[in-house]
Parts: sequence; C-alpha cells; structure tokens
Amino acid sequence: MPESGAAEAAPLLEARGLEKTFRVPRSASGSTRLHALGGVDLTVHRGRTLGLVGESGCGKSTLARVLLMLERPDAGTVRFDGVDPFALRGKQLLAWRRRVQMVFQDPFASLNPRLTAAELIAEPWLTHRDLVPRADRRKRVGALLDMVGLRSGDADKYPQEFSGGQRQRIGIARALALKPELIVCDEPVSALDLSVQAQVLNLLTDLQAELGVAYVFISHDLSVVQHVADHVAVMYLGKVVESGAAEEVFATPRHPYTASLLSAAPSLKTVRERRERIVLSGEVPSPVDPPSGCRFRTRCWKAEDVCATTEPAPTGEHHLAACHFPLEPATAH
Repeated sequence: MPESGAAEAAPLLEARGLEKTFRVPRSASGSTRLHALGGVDLTVHRGRTLGLVGESGCGKSTLARVLLMLERPDAGTVRFDGVDPFALRGKQLLAWRRRVQMVFQDPFASLNPRLTAAELIAEPWLTHRDLVPRADRRKRVGALLDMVGLRSGDADKYPQEFSGGQRQRIGIARALALKPELIVCDEPVSALDLSVQAQVLNLLTDLQAELGVAYVFISHDLSVVQHVADHVAVMYLGKVVESGAAEEVFATPRHPYTASLLSAAPSLKTVRERRERIVLSGEVPSPVDPPSGCRFRTRCWKAEDVCATTEPAPTGEHHLAACHFPLEPATAH
C-alpha cells in the first residue's frame, strides 16, 4: 500500500456526493424515478487501483459513466487533477478526454469487426491528431501490441481471428494509445475463461507498474478485486456502504453487507477461516423505491428502528462504513 505523504494529498480523481436518477415508467409506489446513485464519494490516487464492487444493479456502471462524462450527475462534483471536467469546453475538453479511457466488459462486442487490430488501436489518433505523427503510427501500433503481449505481426488481423483474451488485450492497447492517466475498467475479465482472466489481470498490473496509470476497476467478483485493488469501495443500491484499503476491508469488514459478500466467496484467502456463511434474507429492493434510512436495512440482521428513520453517515478514519452498528473485528468473521 502507498505510504502517506504528498502523493496521497493530491488525488487524481475525486468525486463527492454524486447523485443520478433516471426517468422510468410509473411503478406500483407511484415513483417515476430510478435512483441509480445516492450521494457517492470516492477517491482515486495516481498510479493506484480503486476496486468498485457490488451486486448487479447497484450503480457501478452508472458511476463509471458519470466519471467518463457519458452521463451528467444530478448533483455532486467530480474533480480530475483539481479541475471540474464538466466545465470544460472545446480544446480543453478534448485534451481531458485523452487523459481518461475505458476498457469494456465484452471484447467480442467492443471491437469493430470490420477494422484490423492496427486500425482499432490507431482509431483514437484520428481525433487526437497531434499525439502520434502519421508516419510513426504503424511503429507505435507495433509497440502497443508488444506491450500487451501480442505480436506486431498481428496488426493486420481482424478481431474474429483472435481469442477472447487476445481481443481484450487489443482493447487495452487501444485504451493505452492516448497515454491516459486513468483507465476505467468495467468488468474487463468477466467474459473470459478463468485461466485467461489471470493473464489479463497480470497484464493490467504490469502495465500499471510500468506506466503509472491509475484504474477504477469495476467487478462483482471479489477474488478479482482482491488481486488488483489497492483500495476498495463496496456499493449497495446506489450508495458506497464501505471503503478503505483493500487489505483492511477484506480482512476485517465493518459493514454487514460487505461481510455477507465475503462469506459467499470461499475462494478468497481472507475468508478461509470464516466459520459460517451469512445468508441474507429477502431480495434487493427496487432502486425505484429504495428503503428509507439505511438502504440495506431490509436484509440486515443487525437492523433496529433507527436504521429505518436515519440514514447512516460513514464513520471511521481511513476505513469507512456507513452503518449504525458496524461490525467489530471479532464479529466480522
């Protein structure tokens, strides 16, 4: 983990109080708004990885779209290197987009089958024309292919000529083409076989060590997040319920929801000594009509009256948990 100091004092990306709703058909409760994000805070430091975990539908991908400026939040702020990207226009906005890139979930759908690997990797340079001189682009494509573990001779092949893992490597090379400072990885290995997942994760780790790029790594797979993340933010129904250093969150979860996720992941080293599986009652509530107070209270075995009337604020110095009755280390196992 990084030592405290000046680098920690100046985060690359900082989001505070992000809220996002979407209009939907009227529900049984009468609501026409889906509450995708409900006041999300997060911080990403240079050269580090923030793992964003939670069940499907918890708001992870919506949060990613806001960070990439593909969605505008209803409330809250985003600061990238101290600047609000939503306030940028023209050349300044174009320059910002070069600094933040994305690796998509499905390497079979995210690559245009009509373009060669070279054309796919070089495509961003058609917009950012000043980054790589036209005469040097072929050489730069070869260097990027080599960087992600492919051969320069693969440049003229089409996506259908590659395996799933190789396609994802092309997607990573395309993201690196603009020399970004931050890459948002949205479930980047979930569509791959387990053996290939490990190879791609190791590649991302090696690239971070070599290039100093930061990642926001989104996944529902805790074992994957444990492998790559320095810090972790756990989301439930549009809110971050726990966050902190990955080692600490995995070893001593403070939020009941995090503890239940970890207990359901027997592959994790940190849960080998857990004595029992935590089985949650009920279903995940609808984001159209989320519970009052703590959104997790309808499934929580520790819930009391205050949980229904008062939304818990995150507590803790570095390891934060939004819970009225956070778990103690002795009861988190």
